[in-house]
Amino acid sequence: MKQYLLSVYQPDGPTPPADVLARISGELEALNAELRAAGAWVFAGGLHAAASATVVRAKDGDVLMTDGPFTEGKEHLGGFTVVRAPDLDVALGWAGRIAAITTLPVEVRPFQGAE
Repeated sequence: MKQYLLSVYQPDGPTPPADVLARISGELEALNAELRAAGAWVFAGGLHAAASATVVRAKDGDVLMTDGPFTEGKEHLGGFTVVRAPDLDVALGWAGRIAAITTLPVEVRPFQGAE
């Protein structure tokens, strides 16, 4: 089976209220349990705010590090799930469930050679 990265993008700004986060977290945990039961779950995780990022670049033989996200934007990668799926349609189905729970866009990309 192929592996797919389901990337969840969230807008920059304040964290949603605790009751909203609790509902989303509970629904995502239930979905992760369903993914595990289906043999589709590989790995999932949420990320700290984009401001916590450090970008590492190689330039002219040196390694440069800068604080903050790679690009300035109005949204950032907030979390991800890696799933096993027989095809893109199945991966898109899982992504649709995540999008419905979080109300956020989810990008789906296959891994190279991960079959």
